[in-house]
Amino acid sequence: MVEFISASYVNDSSELFPRPNAGIDPKFLRRYSSELEAAGFDYTLLPYGSNGYDPFSVAAYIASFTDRIKPIVALRPNTLYPTVAAKALATLDQLSGGRATVHIISGGSTADQAREGDHLDKAQRYARSEEYIRILRRVWASDEPFSHHGTYYQFEDFRADYRPAAGTIPLSVGGSSDAAYRIAGELGDIFGLWGEPLRETAENIGRIEEYSRAAGRQRRPKIWVTFRPIIAPTEELAWERAHRILGALQRNDRGNLQPGFRREHGLQPENLGSQRLLDLAERGELHDRALWTATATATNARGASTALVGTPETVAAAIVDYVDLGAEIVSIRGYDNLNDAVDYGRYVLPLVRQELAHRERSAAQA
Repeated sequence: MVEFISASYVNDSSELFPRPNAGIDPKFLRRYSSELEAAGFDYTLLPYGSNGYDPFSVAAYIASFTDRIKPIVALRPNTLYPTVAAKALATLDQLSGGRATVHIISGGSTADQAREGDHLDKAQRYARSEEYIRILRRVWASDEPFSHHGTYYQFEDFRADYRPAAGTIPLSVGGSSDAAYRIAGELGDIFGLWGEPLRETAENIGRIEEYSRAAGRQRRPKIWVTFRPIIAPTEELAWERAHRILGALQRNDRGNLQPGFRREHGLQPENLGSQRLLDLAERGELHDRALWTATATATNARGASTALVGTPETVAAAIVDYVDLGAEIVSIRGYDNLNDAVDYGRYVLPLVRQELAHRERSAAQA
């Protein structure tokens, strides 16, 4: 059965209604994350940006008042030594009853990496991520002290005295370069893709499968795809809303001021994922059932930025199309953060799950 992700927000600032420097609002964060759990989301992503909050602290806070939803900590290897990260993640996992997940971000912006003292080039950042992941895995698996003398990390006789609740923690990898696909194929439990058309998504899944087979793995990582749904009771109302949102994004062209989603202005994005989305937008605004690219153009494709537009039935059917390709996890977040999350839980997630459950029953009876 498909699982769903949304992002958590620490205050009520949004791309439609930005509130610069709003700070963390614990009451809002508690309400928002509780609504995600009530809506049926399985995961909540705590993003990372040099100017943003600490995702470990927010993840621990969310875990303290929720029972089921799994916090995904976005982690840049330059920000925390791998042995320290392994302990921090194991601690979060123990405190949350085995709900921790980590998403490794090699870094898509040289400028933002440099803000925290990281001056490696892209190839080096991916090589460092690979070494980092291997260290995390070994820390969680080792019963005896071990030393490491690698290119980016060196330490002596390290051993953690406790483990994640299930012995390890699901590890997600993102990126669009060949290095990202290779690392995920060899080492990842989850691989994150942005919302591209069905044909391109199938090709991307094929690439990760090839790298997994080459690494001798029995199963590729779970595929995570990301969209920004815009829904309304009718198709006409959904498209009217979509164009209102597009107008707001264009007016607020300094981008989303929410920490973790700020974009660089006036610059061609460095990361291949954003470049792919902008190229896709140049080929046309509407793809397949409901994939709309105008929002990617308006935001310079910073982060997940392609929308699914239509009635809940249309959007649910579009999501099922991606599940049919092999996506096991779907990330959806809106533009009116809290209200959209509630609406997805009421109108979209149940339709997707009902359709997939119906198919399973039919297959069992055949």
